[in-house]
Amino acid sequence: MLNAKNVSKKIVALLSLLCSFQAQAAEPLKIGYSDWPGWVAWEVAIEKDWFKKAGVDVEFEWFDYVASMDAFAAGKLDAVPMTNGDTLFTGASGGKGVMILINDYSNGNDMIVARPGIKSVSELKGKKVGVEIGFVGHLLLLNALEKSGLTESDVTLVNVPTNETPQVLASGDVDAIVAWQPNSGQALKQVPGSTAVYSSADEPGLIYDVLAVSPTSLA
Repeated sequence: MLNAKNVSKKIVALLSLLCSFQAQAAEPLKIGYSDWPGWVAWEVAIEKDWFKKAGVDVEFEWFDYVASMDAFAAGKLDAVPMTNGDTLFTGASGGKGVMILINDYSNGNDMIVARPGIKSVSELKGKKVGVEIGFVGHLLLLNALEKSGLTESDVTLVNVPTNETPQVLASGDVDAIVAWQPNSGQALKQVPGSTAVYSSADEPGLIYDVLAVSPTSLA
């Protein structure tokens, strides 16, 4: 669960690391970030000029989550906040990263939200689930299905960008979606009677939010 005080302390501690990186860099450090609450906490450091006070020349660029990982994998960023699982996924496809900071963990914000009438994961058998395939929500879904005695073949996956999941659930095109806040909460609000049938609170330790740095920048 996000703890603002702890995150702030960790950000301050990380500034000394970033400063050592900057000493060897001719260009500003470029960090991409997106709308997960634990990563928006970087705004505190930006608005309070902590980087400037620490002598760190850094540029933050706002992305949609998957777009930030794509930019990192393409070598356009020095660092990017990702989940631990997505860091491994991106690394497997060539965009290797070194996780230097765990700044948050998911304790309920990642959810499987089902339409009215569906109250459990087991009831998703034979149903359509909207999820961004290959990323953190997909991992949560696979674990939830396994714990309910199901497999991925028992549902029909519909590849949906996470930020579009609330609208897709509301449209009735799928029976459930997988998303993190604020998207998961928006889905619950937009579809009266919808239910969070599973969340990261049921999977403690599965989803950690990290800052991953490219090996080149780290060196």
